[in-house]
Amino acid sequence: MTAAEFGEGPVREVAHGVGRLWWLWLVLGIFWLVAAYVILQFDQASVTTVGILIGIMFLVAAAQQFVLFAVADHWRWLFAIFGVLFLAAGIICFIDPKNTFAGIADILGALFFLVGLWWTIQAFVEMHVNPLWWLGLIAGILMLILAFWTSGQFFIHKAYTLLVFAGIWALMSGVLNIVRAFQVRKLREV
Repeated sequence: MTAAEFGEGPVREVAHGVGRLWWLWLVLGIFWLVAAYVILQFDQASVTTVGILIGIMFLVAAAQQFVLFAVADHWRWLFAIFGVLFLAAGIICFIDPKNTFAGIADILGALFFLVGLWWTIQAFVEMHVNPLWWLGLIAGILMLILAFWTSGQFFIHKAYTLLVFAGIWALMSGVLNIVRAFQVRKLREV
């Protein structure tokens, strides 16, 4: 079985399954862009607000994975694993938003690693059906670089970095989701 045969069938099935919901990716992309704008506007933001916004970002990411899990015939386990991980991260953010900010600043590198890893895997899965798959790959690699860079910083720098990189994360998610919306819309007609 070639790589093209392995990736094309299951991914194309998912694309046809979610093709009628292409607008959902567009709405989520716009949400991510608004979240990026709000996060990057903070100059002296409340720690609680930042914790809640990050929790919402994780819940939206989890919802996306569960939609893919519901319509996929193959790769369901991968969508489920990442959906559960993003859901758990979102719930943790809402339990105690003030401590979420400090906690996330402490584990920021690990969280960015998780997101970067998923984006990189997803790019390779979409390679045979999405001509813009490389955007996801670039975003995943950038998140992995940010993960390693952030892991070596002190807490005070991590707290500030958390605001900036959460905004960058939301910005990259928004762009990727808008691009995917139109790619999925295009694939449903194939």
